[in-house]
Amino acid sequence: MRVYFLRCDCVVLALHLTREFARDILHDFNTPLSTLRLNVAMLKGDIGENTKIERIEQSIETALSLQENLRSYLEQHAQNPELFELHTLLSSQVKQLQKLYPNISFELENNHLELFCNPHAFARITDNLLTNAAKYNKKEGKVHLRIDTIQKQLSISDTGYGIRNPQKIFRRFYTEHAQGMGIGLYIVKKLCDEMDIAISV
Repeated sequence: MRVYFLRCDCVVLALHLTREFARDILHDFNTPLSTLRLNVAMLKGDIGENTKIERIEQSIETALSLQENLRSYLEQHAQNPELFELHTLLSSQVKQLQKLYPNISFELENNHLELFCNPHAFARITDNLLTNAAKYNKKEGKVHLRIDTIQKQLSISDTGYGIRNPQKIFRRFYTEHAQGMGIGLYIVKKLCDEMDIAISV
């Protein structure tokens, strides 16, 4: 029989150092990503709109999204709740996504609901869901956002080509698309669990 003993203080220290290292890496990512963004903007000013430049821009936004996902994964989101207005948050996100996905139309119903939770974590949830709704949509597709003030529920629906295995989408590294990494929806579920938010597909 084998018996394993772990020095718990060493394990906790190792986890802490790993988290600190990951935070340092995230911080170091800011400079090259900002430089890329700036140079792409200048290049667009020099030669005008271009499909190759648009693809570079989308890749940069994907890298930024992955950076935010990892940062969200490392933080404790049940802490630091604030009161904020859901419609205002969604309007800002939709405005940004319409620039990235000009062929997709976003419909946001004009209902208002105040939430009391970590606004940055909640923004990560909605940003992931809305980006997926646009990225995996059909050409000239639609994304519809409805705020139910009575049920206190947000529903996001789209005209995309569907999910083969909806019961698997919150698993870490599960993906149905070649360009996906299977991290975004895993983090969405993690954040929802941390803040006691029910989510279903």
